[in-house]
Amino acid sequence: MNPTVLTILISSLGLGTTLTFIGSHWLLVWMGLEINTLAIIPLMIRQHHPRAVEATTKYFITQATASSLLLFASITNAWTSGEWSLTEMINPTSATLALTALALKIGLAPLHFWLPEVLQGLDLTTGLILSTWQKLAPFAILLQLYPLLNPNLLLSLGILSTIIGGWGGLNQTQLRKILAYSSIANLGWMITILHYAPNLTLLNLILYIIMTLTTFLLFKIFNSTKINSIASSSTKSPLLSIITLLTLLSLGGLPPLSGFMPKWLILQELTKQSLFTPATIMALMALLSLFFYLRLCYATTLTMSPNPTNMSSSWRTKPNHPTLILLTSATLSILLLPLTPAIFTLIP
Repeated sequence: MNPTVLTILISSLGLGTTLTFIGSHWLLVWMGLEINTLAIIPLMIRQHHPRAVEATTKYFITQATASSLLLFASITNAWTSGEWSLTEMINPTSATLALTALALKIGLAPLHFWLPEVLQGLDLTTGLILSTWQKLAPFAILLQLYPLLNPNLLLSLGILSTIIGGWGGLNQTQLRKILAYSSIANLGWMITILHYAPNLTLLNLILYIIMTLTTFLLFKIFNSTKINSIASSSTKSPLLSIITLLTLLSLGGLPPLSGFMPKWLILQELTKQSLFTPATIMALMALLSLFFYLRLCYATTLTMSPNPTNMSSSWRTKPNHPTLILLTSATLSILLLPLTPAIFTLIP
């Protein structure tokens, strides 16, 4: 792709997200979401592959449906209340429609059907953008709307997402589909606690983005898209294999790694709210997610040699910006748990 066109598209992605962040008028927020969607579509289809075309078409139809539903919800609220402000959605029907539209945009169950197939049809770089950056704008809206949303509906969407995210990833061999179901499960944790402790939702979102960034960068370095390709490529660097193992375990929420921190705090908050049954279900579903991450870790360590001196590790002799980003994000995604009290008190 032409560098000028690529720069314009990436700038448009940033512009759309920024408009949604700063907007307090529904039309401005909707405009930011539309710019975001239209900017990523050329990035998705740049491969000119049938799978990329199929994924782009599915993504466009899904996002257009969600945007239309969100616009309809805002117009309905303005019709009944006379207010276009984002925080003045007093009509319960409009709030429910807005939540449904945002759930479809980010891929919450039961509106998750598009996410695994779309992510499977993309390359790892575009899949990284779809899994991280594209989640920011909808969550910015959710974090402003959470007092107006139905807590029971949020709880139902969250529990269903953790169940489907856990079960759906068990029989997958494609890494991008596994990461898609992992995204669904992690989004379920964020939505469940949104009404009771939005600061925990923000903490979970930040950690999820850091861990997903690390995972996608590792898979891109290994050029891996299937489980068996991880096993064959883990001999490239023993240190990268160890980082991959620890990052996958952290993404699955295994203590004492960083990914355990938000799950621990969310379960604690659900217990304080006397929501014992949802907390138990989500804890059990977290074990399912951890199971297929352990399977990935087994594939990663399958071909590791006890004598790493004969292995090529050229990435260590030629440090560059992606390597520095990888090491920084890997450190954060593995070693943040001891800083839990300090991080928890800094988030408003």
